[in-house]
Amino acid sequence: MTSRPYTRRKFLAASAVVGSGSLVWRPAYAKGSVTAAMYPGTWEEAYRTHVAPALKKAHNVDLGMTPLFAVDQIAKAQAARGTPPFDAFVLDPGPRVTGIERGLFEKFDPKRLTNVGKLPAGAVDEWGVTVAAQVVGIGYNPKKLPRPKGWEDLLKDPWLSRLGMTGFQTTFGTVSIIEIAKRFGGSETNVEPFFTEIKKVLPKVAAIGAPASMPALFQQGQCDVTYTNTQTVDTLKSRGVDIEFVKPESGAVTFFTTVHIAKGSKEIDNAYKYFDTVISTAVQTALMQPPNNFVPVNREVKLSVNLPMANLDEMSKFVRHDWSKINPLRAGWIERFNREVSK
Repeated sequence: MTSRPYTRRKFLAASAVVGSGSLVWRPAYAKGSVTAAMYPGTWEEAYRTHVAPALKKAHNVDLGMTPLFAVDQIAKAQAARGTPPFDAFVLDPGPRVTGIERGLFEKFDPKRLTNVGKLPAGAVDEWGVTVAAQVVGIGYNPKKLPRPKGWEDLLKDPWLSRLGMTGFQTTFGTVSIIEIAKRFGGSETNVEPFFTEIKKVLPKVAAIGAPASMPALFQQGQCDVTYTNTQTVDTLKSRGVDIEFVKPESGAVTFFTTVHIAKGSKEIDNAYKYFDTVISTAVQTALMQPPNNFVPVNREVKLSVNLPMANLDEMSKFVRHDWSKINPLRAGWIERFNREVSK
């Protein structure tokens, strides 16, 4: 029997919780501090454990964190009207493009980072620096399913009836659905083929849930295959879950998380020290370890054997997307997925 633990109403409610930022106040720190917006959950915990102590030790700078998802960071900064609620953003590609377009970042000087030479080409530009990579593909339970070869397999049995799906709210969800659409004639701006194909098989899909729910659904056996990133797969494996990562035949997808100095920040010097600490070899190595499982961007870090590449240079061959084209379409895709798929 098909399990649908999330109705459309529940899906939308969960998405609303993720997207709604609670009232955030900016802590008053003594001189020698920087306040960073930070993704709640794994990112906040990892940065509190590894980055904050390293920043304090290296530069005697205290790191304060304001937990906010990307869309809320953009909204808070724009509403502040020149008095930023934090000194530094952390953003995925879509919100990064929005921040640039809306003039929310200070211009960035890579020469102020002592560790910039350890990063791959293209990891820094006039707006910020890359601090983590994400690699997106397929996660599946090898004890229950054969190994899928590509994105199109997800819409075929035996994988379809064990598929866990999420929508366009996350970056990894968006790029995964784009890649599925491509297999049926679509493109990064045309996901119509995805909607056409999923409607044909929707009653067979095992589970449809909010992005944050998918790891738990997989762990509980509600689904046995899903599109996801290496960080989620490694985290579940560390909990004893039977799951393996598959790099699709068309290529794994990669995108990068970047940090930026908020326009009008009074702690620009300390923001650079914070960024430099994050990309240092020691901190990047620590963040890669369980239970955090970040994909590093520092060339000196020896990559985990669980990652689908032997070195960072291989990522130049992975699939990437143009978010300046995706951003204007994404809200409509989210609404349509909620209306036609998660119902």
